[in-house]
Amino acid sequence: MEDIEIAALLVSRVCHDLVSPVGAVVNGLEVLEDENDATMRADALRLVAASAEQAAARLQFARLAFGAAGSAGAELDLAEVGRIVEGLMKGGRVELVWKMPSVTWPKDWAKLLMNAVLIATDCLPRGGTVTVEPPEGITQRFCILGIGPMVRLSPETERALAGEFPSGLDGRSIQPYLTSRIAKHLGAKLSITTAAGEIRIAGE
Repeated sequence: MEDIEIAALLVSRVCHDLVSPVGAVVNGLEVLEDENDATMRADALRLVAASAEQAAARLQFARLAFGAAGSAGAELDLAEVGRIVEGLMKGGRVELVWKMPSVTWPKDWAKLLMNAVLIATDCLPRGGTVTVEPPEGITQRFCILGIGPMVRLSPETERALAGEFPSGLDGRSIQPYLTSRIAKHLGAKLSITTAAGEIRIAGE
């Protein structure tokens, strides 16, 4: 697959993630323009504020996880990474428990971690908890545990994580494929196991 196709699919993924909150902002502004009732206007203002915050959080996450934020060789503070991931998940069905230490990691290792958290979250369609922590005494490694009433790791995601795309990639499978590319670039290994009600992702 050409790099230009990968870039186009990543743009599609980002746009897909922004459609809902940006559309809610537009709807809220339309209500404010046409509505005189104070209660309705207050509700519309809350909708606009919450949706704008969600859109900003998704953009900030995508900028780091998918984009080229920072210069080559830059490092990222994991405390800031945790704040960005928490902002992405705020108001959703999945609760984040961030136990990573406040240390700096090379940018690409932080990107791998962020993308792995996103994969775990996407595998919990009915909600749950995602816990992110380091293996004891090991740096630049992570363990992610997702627990929920339903765990669904699609065959397409598995193939994309393995760097395969026999039937082509789309706006959903491009993100796990990107994750596999980042891991390969780092010489890192991602292992994913699922059981009843849980998914584990380890990066080493």
